[in-house]
Amino acid sequence: MTRRTIASEITVEGVALHAGRMVRMTLSPAAPGGGVVFRRSDLGGAETPALYDQVTETRLGTVIGEGASRIGVVEHLMSAIAGAQMDDLIVTLDGPEPPILDGDALSYLELIDRAGSLEQDGQRRATRILRRVEAREGDASASLMPAEKLAFDFQIVFSSAAIGTQSMEWTFSSDTFRSDIAPARTFGFMREFDALNRQGLARGASLENTLAIEGDKVVNEELMRFPNEFVRHKILDAIGDLALAGTPIVGRFEGRKSGHGLNNALLRALFADPANFETLDA
Repeated sequence: MTRRTIASEITVEGVALHAGRMVRMTLSPAAPGGGVVFRRSDLGGAETPALYDQVTETRLGTVIGEGASRIGVVEHLMSAIAGAQMDDLIVTLDGPEPPILDGDALSYLELIDRAGSLEQDGQRRATRILRRVEAREGDASASLMPAEKLAFDFQIVFSSAAIGTQSMEWTFSSDTFRSDIAPARTFGFMREFDALNRQGLARGASLENTLAIEGDKVVNEELMRFPNEFVRHKILDAIGDLALAGTPIVGRFEGRKSGHGLNNALLRALFADPANFETLDA
């Protein structure tokens, strides 16, 4: 397969999930081989490649870059980029995060649709898993193992009956990503909202872009698109985090209560030993 970028530039404005301010984001075509690069127009054009070794924080989203030029909550956009099978892209922001839009990946996917796709010179590469690799913390784990296609087996467990235990097995394709995973919205707990606001976080979260859980109920249940939307969103996050490998992964991902930190630790463990993988033409 040849490499792909978008056919034309496209811009959107919206509120940032944590910063709570309006951010303007422009997606632009990129030269073959450039990968996905984030650019801060408000900081003189400082650039950060969308790669796993650029991740500097994973507490409430995947953050790449250092100091003032950091970019937060990249996982939803990266998930959409992976879902659209885009290889090269420039993401220009005039703030610290992409706008959250609808709290899903579908909003970004629709932007990419409007921009169109362009095949260009250069061979698309992939990373094939050769042996099991795991990252673990307590009873949470994330692992990759050999498989013919990118596939996911994810389980989450929450004490709130609004979520409980949810499991899902799913095999990646652009079509099934669009229908099964991309629409799943992010979620959060009302009991944590005030504390996060005091820390300067979640200031852009609202009942329009985040599924809000209070006790054993979803406050804005009318926004839910799937009965098991929470585990679907965790798969969405994992796709975005794995996209920071820089190439598509051919293998099976298993997540047990996994989050951004373990997902990134898994990629670091994967690439720490060349015997874990091989690079091949996609």
